[in-house]
Amino acid sequence: MYKVFVNDNPIIITSSLKNENNYPIYLFENITFEEILHVIKDTDINGIQLYSTDLKKDWISFTQHLTVIAAAGGLVTNAKNELLFIYRNGVWDLPKGKIEKGETIETAAIREVEEECGIFNLKLGKKLVTTYHIYHQNGLNLKETHWFLMTSDYNEALIPQLEEGITEVCFKNEVAIQKALQNTYANIKIVYDTYKEL
Repeated sequence: MYKVFVNDNPIIITSSLKNENNYPIYLFENITFEEILHVIKDTDINGIQLYSTDLKKDWISFTQHLTVIAAAGGLVTNAKNELLFIYRNGVWDLPKGKIEKGETIETAAIREVEEECGIFNLKLGKKLVTTYHIYHQNGLNLKETHWFLMTSDYNEALIPQLEEGITEVCFKNEVAIQKALQNTYANIKIVYDTYKEL
């Protein structure tokens, strides 16, 4: 299954006929990419489910309409089991960014977290999940973000990367996390839920 967000509304491409969200269902091969985008942008629809008989082939077909931007980021915990959040554009988020040419996914994830948060002593843990969202910037792009669990014992002041629009960086306890999750992106909730399932 692939879950791709457009403005926090999911396009679910799946080989399962289950429809737990009551989204409209379309047979992947019977709908064009333009029709998919038209349906998902309908204000009365919170999501769309595309039934696929060949998930691998249909995913390749879907992504051919988009410029895929590979990115990596981290969900960082400290000794108190708090999680590291950034505040950007009025929304709580997790640190992430584009993978540079010649860089591994893991190296990019650590570099982006260090740059955006001014944190060091990061230890890379297991891969959590890959999230997807579509955005407009010089055409239609699909951001494919690879998320890793990380830990750090760094105790110095955290420094937000202001040139990236980040105005705050902080570790949050469970109460503060729940509040932050009310003002975040759907993909960040997926990363958090995956972490909680571990």
